[in-house]
Amino acid sequence: MLKLLLHYFNSFSGLSKEVWWLALITLINRAGAMVIPFLSLYLTDDLNFSLQQVGWIMTSYGLGSFLGAWLGGKLCDQIGYYKVILISLLLTGVSFITIQYFTSFWSICVGFFILIAIADMARPAFFVALSAYSKPENKTRSLTFIRLAINLGFSAGPAIGGLIIASIGYYGLFWVDGITCIIAGFVMIQTLHPKKAKVLDKEVVVDNPVSAHNDGIYVLFLIALALFGFIFVQYFSTIPLYYKEIHQLSEQKIGLLLALNGALIFFFEMPLIAYLEKTRLSKIGNVIGGFVLTGISFLLLLVTPWAGVLVIGMIIATLGEMVAFPFGNAFALDRAKKGRQGAYMGLYSMSFSLAHIFGHNSGMQFINNFGYESTWIFMAIIAALGTFLLYIVKQKLNQEKVSG
Repeated sequence: MLKLLLHYFNSFSGLSKEVWWLALITLINRAGAMVIPFLSLYLTDDLNFSLQQVGWIMTSYGLGSFLGAWLGGKLCDQIGYYKVILISLLLTGVSFITIQYFTSFWSICVGFFILIAIADMARPAFFVALSAYSKPENKTRSLTFIRLAINLGFSAGPAIGGLIIASIGYYGLFWVDGITCIIAGFVMIQTLHPKKAKVLDKEVVVDNPVSAHNDGIYVLFLIALALFGFIFVQYFSTIPLYYKEIHQLSEQKIGLLLALNGALIFFFEMPLIAYLEKTRLSKIGNVIGGFVLTGISFLLLLVTPWAGVLVIGMIIATLGEMVAFPFGNAFALDRAKKGRQGAYMGLYSMSFSLAHIFGHNSGMQFINNFGYESTWIFMAIIAALGTFLLYIVKQKLNQEKVSG
């Protein structure tokens, strides 16, 4: 047991002070991220929208995410990651507090489009900041550490969110979300102001930078990652509805089940990544493994009506997420050195925005027309397609090494 504990704490060694501050800011921000996991339930239960309407609202959410990721990447190269993150945090806080007063279908669509565009401006900037505050050899673990903070926040958020809904209603989530974003912004001012923060890995200025969208291997990788995002976002839209409608779980139980995801990542992801980094598996090889596990988690839901399979499915999906995301992020950061980091990481973030645009809505429409079981089969097929594309990426990378 002592050896396991030492291994766990050693996996954090060597990370810079700035990475720890960035993790704290992320934790504060994500601990308040209670609206998104309960969004589909809020729209159907509290505002009485149909599944088709919820699907289109989720599409507007995705379009906002796409715009925000593109704008964030552009601004990051122009005004720097610090200003982009700070502006995003403060304005997102105000937006969350405001949007609770929107109740009509079109106002919700426009409101969430603007809110998520502002919030997701920070995504490429966070990646660039993390790269700047990390030594090259620590980047994958630094990325994993930030994900740990995100998921610790997401672990606490849904669990507390379920209690807030049960006690005072959905509107409480918007206030908590907004206030925590603003607090995270003020913490950033105090800790990561450019005069206080130490840059460990400056962005290399490339004489003839490769345009991100002209990097064929990178684009193919992002298409595969968008497919991964397509199935992953179901855990924040269609899966909570499945828990409630088919298995009759309450909001509190749904919150605890979603919190299991964050708890598993908090305890196991850092040691797992530290171990996998020592193996011969490539970054793309690990992403493939994570993709396969996530696809299996959907097939498990077809095996038995026993509620315990929901827990098993969440564990396997979380394991897939723990492997795929850190190594996918690390691969993107490595590849970004061929061009401008903001543009590369903006395109990376946009691939997940595409998943939000099409994933939520497609899932909702598919369930409405064909039912849950057919939807889970469809998600497994998407996982298989994404795995195949990543295999092609791996082969092209090997050819690039030989020719380069």
